[in-house]
Amino acid sequence: MNVLVIGKLWPEPNSSAAGKRMVQLIDLLQTIGKVSFACPAKKTGFEDQLTVTSVEIRLNCDSFDDFIKQLQPDIVVYDRFMIEEQFGWRVMEQCPNAIRILNTEDLHFLRNTRKEAVKANQLEELDFKNDATMRELASIYRCDLTLLTSDYELDFLVNSFGIPAELLVHLPIFYEGFHQSVLPFSERKDVMFIGNFLHEPNVDAVIQLKKEIWPLVREKRNDLSLHIYGAYPNQQVNDFHQPKEGFFVHGRAESAKDVIEQARVMLAPLRFGAGIKGKLLEAMEVGTPSITSAVGSEGISNEANWPGQLANSPEEFTAALISMYDNEERWNLYQQKGAELLERKFHREAYAGKFHGILLELTRNIEQKRSKHITAQIIQHQSLLASKYLSKWIMEKQQPK
Repeated sequence: MNVLVIGKLWPEPNSSAAGKRMVQLIDLLQTIGKVSFACPAKKTGFEDQLTVTSVEIRLNCDSFDDFIKQLQPDIVVYDRFMIEEQFGWRVMEQCPNAIRILNTEDLHFLRNTRKEAVKANQLEELDFKNDATMRELASIYRCDLTLLTSDYELDFLVNSFGIPAELLVHLPIFYEGFHQSVLPFSERKDVMFIGNFLHEPNVDAVIQLKKEIWPLVREKRNDLSLHIYGAYPNQQVNDFHQPKEGFFVHGRAESAKDVIEQARVMLAPLRFGAGIKGKLLEAMEVGTPSITSAVGSEGISNEANWPGQLANSPEEFTAALISMYDNEERWNLYQQKGAELLERKFHREAYAGKFHGILLELTRNIEQKRSKHITAQIIQHQSLLASKYLSKWIMEKQQPK
């Protein structure tokens, strides 16, 4: 089987959960056939050295038609709906029988709607009547299958928007094994946060830490320090570096797991976002209990089974940290909860076989399966034309006069 993955970015597994997820997905797809990875983005020098054929492609360019016509993939995976919008109509024209799969990473429209609600201080009423919602839902309908890292988001699409469940599959980020020798409680100190700062929820979380949470913590424990790590910090984040306040901004970590393991507690005050948070899974892998919000825990576990504590205000984060930091018995219990959760819900083998079965079933009679979904056919017909002619217009504008 010939598989083409079209990436939004070149995957950086050491920079973001999305990068790790993409490398895991490519590895999973390699077990069913030959995989090629194509991407229109510029390389940064931090991307993974992929073991599959890698191709640089261009947006709004007919050269992609020649590329895919020659490749003739059986399966095409779009990395996020913006990529499906760009290349989906070309794939439909050149390879109409190819299975079309959307990899969401997270639901962008859910994350963006929550962001706007946080700005307006109206978290109780989320307004999904916006352009991002319509675009992402249309992309889901145009594809034969959509991959969701969060089981919460699968249920959300089915129950809130009526998306047929057979168009969706839960495929989380997999845990990659525990450290051989996890540092014990006595050899750890201080608190940490890590996140890619091209991702807005991470920037917002650090702002909350600096302005709201850490001042309260230091009032009670001025012996503690907070260490911030992450790729691509902006100037605002860098300016938060204040050693006198016990607030350290370190930038990119060579190994995320190594710096997480040094800390006694991870703080992740995420006020908006979607999908599942790779940083919290990595904390469990190295035995670091975490304190996060309801949004942070979503798609991973509930409050009763969380490997740490949940908090949703600066005061709650502060109280949770103070109560946990010196309590070795409770800390060890949280560490054990994390290990059990990873084994129970994020083991690759629990998902690989089912995923392969779904793909094989799709390939057997794809046209018959597509004919069942009239809504998808209507959306596909209208939006394909819109995407196609927008791209044609852009190409025309780019022509030298």
